Amino acid sequence: MTDDTFLHCDLPVLGRRVHRLGLSCGMGIDGAGIDAALAERGLGFVFWTPRQKGEATLKTALKRDRDGVVLMTGPTVAHWPGALTRYTDATLKRLGIDQIDVLMTFWVGVTSSLNERRLEELVALRDSGKVRAIGCSIHDRVRAGQLAADSPLDLLMIRYNAAHPGAERDIFPQLRADRPRMVLAYTATRWRKLLKPAKGWSGPVMTAADCYRFCLSNPHVHAVLGAPKSLAELDDNLAGLQRGPLSPEEDAWMRDFGRVVHG
Repeated sequence: MTDDTFLHCDLPVLGRRVHRLGLSCGMGIDGAGIDAALAERGLGFVFWTPRQKGEATLKTALKRDRDGVVLMTGPTVAHWPGALTRYTDATLKRLGIDQIDVLMTFWVGVTSSLNERRLEELVALRDSGKVRAIGCSIHDRVRAGQLAADSPLDLLMIRYNAAHPGAERDIFPQLRADRPRMVLAYTATRWRKLLKPAKGWSGPVMTAADCYRFCLSNPHVHAVLGAPKSLAELDDNLAGLQRGPLSPEEDAWMRDFGRVVHG
């Protein structure tokens, strides 16, 4: 990978070039930080729900440069029929836009099901033009591999980090060249456990930027989701990403550390 292809990628399906560090608005970064991330730091892949901060800032950013923001959103819980449609209509009105870039159903198998009816609703929303792409977040790697091989989904949001590298076995080999999908990694820091010393480990621990570099060094991953608490934390992460892909030595160290953290 060159520096540019490490830090940026062209998203399949959407045909948009974005910074590979995605921005989640759910862990404390305020409106000013979100605005700086989008307007000054070059980020463009944004995960937002109405429960998170920055609605007014995001609305302004979408109005200012709609093509510069890839908006991924969805209802936090969606058990009931029509929930995705109602959420889509409400969000379009709420943010003053005419199309959602990626509509998600989250935590498949935990807080939502992905049955035939829900898939049909997602596809219908995509066909209507209200949504450009559809996806899900899922921890069940075997099922995620099945969805990668054969489903109407355009994006898979999966757990992938140094402590949980199983996607390399169960998901990535199932991706098909004839059906491009976006792969978004999340829980890159394993809920911050990769950022702390682990029992039985005497070597260095990872930084958040190391965790993101681990994910982005895999060519199957288009982007990794970060959730900074502040603009200063985001800037630290961006500075760390300048180190580029992992060296073989770094990869081996992070995997060894991840195995200890996993226990």
